[in-house]
Amino acid sequence: MQALLLQCLAFPLTLLIVFLLARSGAILSYADVALVQGIVACAMTRLRGLAVWWLGIQLVFPLALTGALSLVFELNLPPLLFLGVFLFLLALYWSTFRTQVPYYPSGKWVWNEVDKLLPKGKPLLVIDIGSGLGGFTMEMARRRPESHFVGIELAPLPWLLSFLRARLSASRARFVRGDYDNLDLSNYDAVFAYLSPAPMSALWNKASKEMRPGSILLSYEFLITEKTPDIILMPTGRGAPLYGWHF
Repeated sequence: MQALLLQCLAFPLTLLIVFLLARSGAILSYADVALVQGIVACAMTRLRGLAVWWLGIQLVFPLALTGALSLVFELNLPPLLFLGVFLFLLALYWSTFRTQVPYYPSGKWVWNEVDKLLPKGKPLLVIDIGSGLGGFTMEMARRRPESHFVGIELAPLPWLLSFLRARLSASRARFVRGDYDNLDLSNYDAVFAYLSPAPMSALWNKASKEMRPGSILLSYEFLITEKTPDIILMPTGRGAPLYGWHF
């Protein structure tokens, strides 16, 4: 949101620069104006102190927008195509700008490790925070038929796809759409999260207040810095670690 606001704030300054250049006799194309806009946005982004990788995005964004508009006219693409792509991305990522948690799919290595860590011989209630397309939740429900696995996802499209996958395959996994902030984690024997670095402190604050003794919090790839993990599992070869905290 800050980056977008900086692009908007850079636009009047870009117009002023283009006006002054035109007064001096310079002839600018739309691509030239887009480049000026990108440079001004980069300068403002640098002054704002955003992460350095935003500089490249801010520079390229106006040029990419100009190129997309050129394609519309040159290839006679219907504007509804862009609206459709926008709505698709909106449904896929939804409030990523707020949660700072994009879609990250996990893999079979971490599924296997979680399966080993979960207590055996008794029914469990397990929640997958940010369940995405539901692969982990459905696989664990298949492996542990005596237990209940729930996935919670905020973005509507991944939630809908995971919900339909479970229904069509008759999986015992259950998927709900919502924000895990509204959950009471004391209801669960285990919490699995594959999020991003941004919400880990908030997750720990919630888990440390709500999770009951004997439960376990598992985080794939992203570390909670407030508490040293009780479990650190590294894959052989390339891959991210799995962290765990006992309560």
